[in-house]
Amino acid sequence: MKKPLIGTAATLLVTGATALVGAIPAQAAAPAAESAAKPVAAVTFAGTVALSNCSGSLVRMPGSAASDPALILSNGHCLETGMPGPGEVVLNQASSRTFTLLNSTGGGVATLRATKVVYGAMTDTDVSIYQLNTSYASIQSRYGIAPLTVAATHPVQGSSIRVVSGYWKKIYSCSADGFAYRLKEGDWTFKDSLRYTSTCNVIGGTSGSPVVDASTNQVVAVNNTINENGERCTLNNPCEVDQSGNVTVRRGIGYAQETYGIPACFAAGNRFDLTLPGCTLPRP
Repeated sequence: MKKPLIGTAATLLVTGATALVGAIPAQAAAPAAESAAKPVAAVTFAGTVALSNCSGSLVRMPGSAASDPALILSNGHCLETGMPGPGEVVLNQASSRTFTLLNSTGGGVATLRATKVVYGAMTDTDVSIYQLNTSYASIQSRYGIAPLTVAATHPVQGSSIRVVSGYWKKIYSCSADGFAYRLKEGDWTFKDSLRYTSTCNVIGGTSGSPVVDASTNQVVAVNNTINENGERCTLNNPCEVDQSGNVTVRRGIGYAQETYGIPACFAAGNRFDLTLPGCTLPRP
């Protein structure tokens, strides 16, 4: 995982990125059955966002309404307050962070502003969820951009995926190679992480990018790290640990944290509630 990048993209290109990746590190309301009946469009930048140091996406839950306050999904290690420690959970923390909303070609069309961090953690997962001061309907009406839908089902091994970086305006194409029972990186441990095939060689600044299933255009994970130089379980060099405690190091291979468990934590009105049935995100 890249530590969040500091400074502008131009500066980073000169000085180099620090990688958890990396930070530089409906459609909104369409029923699933209706979406399935239509040809799936190619994955684009539409609905992705650029943070000051990371990537992210404008997202809705399967049950979100157009009138609900909009949400931004990124990594926990991209939080403006710094990386949460193991066991630390950020909940309903005031925030005025801004995000650049992108159109299909990667052009910035709006600046969106948060009102709070709904949830943030680097325990079991690596996720941050921001609530905005506007609704999905307002964003689509003003800018013609619909949110991406967070799938409520586990990603599938072998599926074609796209890692869409709003920071770098780059789309990585690869497949879901498999799943790591535990992924250990420095002081942090993530559960059931999605492993990429080698062509998704993500870099600093791609942290928080949505991982989109190319067959559904839905978000199945959030990009967060890659083993840079073959080290074992160190920062920027995650290792896989199986159920027997065996450690595997895969140099040059990237990972993402699955998001299918997130929708169960949202009630009507995009109200976040860790006590809802089926919500398994770590609690404070």
